[in-house]
Amino acid sequence: MQQTLGWNFLINVLHINMDIQTLNINSMKTVLHKADTRGHTDHGWLNSWHTFSFAGYHDSSRMHFGVLRVLNDDTVAPGMGFGKHPQDNMEIISIPLEGELEHRDNMGNTTVIKQGDVQIMSAGTGVVHGEKNNSGEKQVKFLQIWVFPNQKNVSPRYDQKAFSDAEKKNKLLTVISPVGSDEGINIHQDAWFSMGKLEQGFQIDYEVKVKGNGVYVFVLEGNLSINDIALNRRDGLGIWDENIFKIHAETSAELLLMEVPMT
Repeated sequence: MQQTLGWNFLINVLHINMDIQTLNINSMKTVLHKADTRGHTDHGWLNSWHTFSFAGYHDSSRMHFGVLRVLNDDTVAPGMGFGKHPQDNMEIISIPLEGELEHRDNMGNTTVIKQGDVQIMSAGTGVVHGEKNNSGEKQVKFLQIWVFPNQKNVSPRYDQKAFSDAEKKNKLLTVISPVGSDEGINIHQDAWFSMGKLEQGFQIDYEVKVKGNGVYVFVLEGNLSINDIALNRRDGLGIWDENIFKIHAETSAELLLMEVPMT
């Protein structure tokens, strides 16, 4: 009788543990943005794909992901660019994927960023800046990303840093982190951006750094899966209410992860 009760107790414990694991798995919330569902604008000199509402593209269900406000996938024709324009109270990140982009601003910065570089500009109380394709022959492709800051009216600042492919091989390299951190370059937000170049078949876990943060995964090249959700080139997946998730490279793949506060 006692042995039977013991087995019944063990079976009940196992069932409870299985139920808890199921609840943990099912608690993960996601939003999938396939590449071909993004907004699209072609001005001739600028071909831009918008993950979130931007300029003439508006979708009330795709305004932002937490404090991640803009994720534009831009291609700029040779010799063309964005004229000088004002900006304030936004963290602006540029990540070149191909070619070279020249940056000028009223803080006195004149720089060129290229593939492997990550650039951050804290607009704060206000800056005037412009970007131009630095080549008269080749197009430039880059990601334009805006993040709402956690402080308004800070002093404007500029920074950029180069990261090699070797640093990203089969790992998730932190390229952006909060002000005060010594990883990558800093922004005024409790956010971390990571980049990786994964070989086919490689698998890695991502653990959320701050409880309550969400992670937006953007596939730069190749195919991968997140907890068995299939993603292809330029697909985006937002994840929240999850502390850790698994990334598996179905092919050789490049990705950008943006961990951001959801409120």
